[in-house]
Amino acid sequence: MDERTEADGIVRNGIDVLIAGNFSTLRHKRLGLVTNHTGLTSDGRRTIDVLRQRDDLYLDRLFAPEHGLSGLHDERVADGVDEASGLVVHSLFNARADYRPTAEQLHGLDVILYDIQDIGCRFYTYLSTLGYLLEASAENGVAVYVLDRPNPIDGLDVEGPCSDPEVRSFIGFHSIPLRHGMTVGEMARLFNVERRINADLRVVTMAGWERHFLHGDTGQRWVNPSPNIRDVTAAGLFPGVGLLECTNVSVGRGTPSPFHVFGAPWIDGDRLAGALAEYGLPALRFEAVTFVPDDFRHMCHGQTCHGVRFIVDDLLMLESARLGLALIQSLRSLYPTEWEFVKLDSLLLRPDLMDAIEDRSPDLDDLWEPDPEFFEARASALLY
Repeated sequence: MDERTEADGIVRNGIDVLIAGNFSTLRHKRLGLVTNHTGLTSDGRRTIDVLRQRDDLYLDRLFAPEHGLSGLHDERVADGVDEASGLVVHSLFNARADYRPTAEQLHGLDVILYDIQDIGCRFYTYLSTLGYLLEASAENGVAVYVLDRPNPIDGLDVEGPCSDPEVRSFIGFHSIPLRHGMTVGEMARLFNVERRINADLRVVTMAGWERHFLHGDTGQRWVNPSPNIRDVTAAGLFPGVGLLECTNVSVGRGTPSPFHVFGAPWIDGDRLAGALAEYGLPALRFEAVTFVPDDFRHMCHGQTCHGVRFIVDDLLMLESARLGLALIQSLRSLYPTEWEFVKLDSLLLRPDLMDAIEDRSPDLDDLWEPDPEFFEARASALLY
């Protein structure tokens, strides 16, 4: 175990390591902080409050990603004020779709810190917030400190196709696989080099984390990183199941078990469960289920949906991107007219894969693999 890790066995995040080092490199600097409700020390204190309580640190302003500072919002969020600290909170997911801090918002800062828990999936938007932050900070001469946190679904497994490098959006800042097997600090290093951002970047590494760790191995309390990721199994399922949520199916939003269930009014749960079982996905079973999503903001609201429940026997063995492919192939085979898959590309970001899905191409399995070039870039960015 890392010598900086306390005897309780709890992994120390970047903020904990900063505290242990008495903030030696940040004293008397004017700071900004990109964070949300997941920005906590190992003993449950907000990073915001820890920084504010120091007389030799000048935390001046806050920035919040999608879902806001509280992590409770499922819509665009306006600028506001953090009641506990009195600090202004600049929303990086606002009605103007300004995903990066402006020059005015960064003016006067020496350092901006990033402390947000990610879940290890390409289209989970906190990664894009990190990428845009690096770009804006480089353009405005502000140093960036990324306070690293564990990848809750392990730092080993890399799965699924990379997005088209010519296509960039808020759910695809850079061409990486659906499941990347990296920490946010490592991803910041990759973005900075591969996109030639050249930000003044420092990653404050964790103490005691190992690449094979799942969330349960860290000793840390689970905090929902967004409203519908309510446990680590949902995080593990998200890269495959969440990929299909832009089509005319329910992924369980508006139910007690988001991403654990999947269905639509036109699906036969037993047929789909049987089709998925034929793929032989490890540590994964399928159970026919009926449910009614009750959130009007999400697909199939108020409709009786038939489909499957995903039963994960061993999260470390779960191949979530392969599950996504199995769902795609099963729906194309069983429901070629009912399943409207055209919007899948808004998350997949691969026109060639969309053509292969439409044609039910036998090459789809091979196309579903990560690009070899990503593994080279990833290896250079790894810290643990």
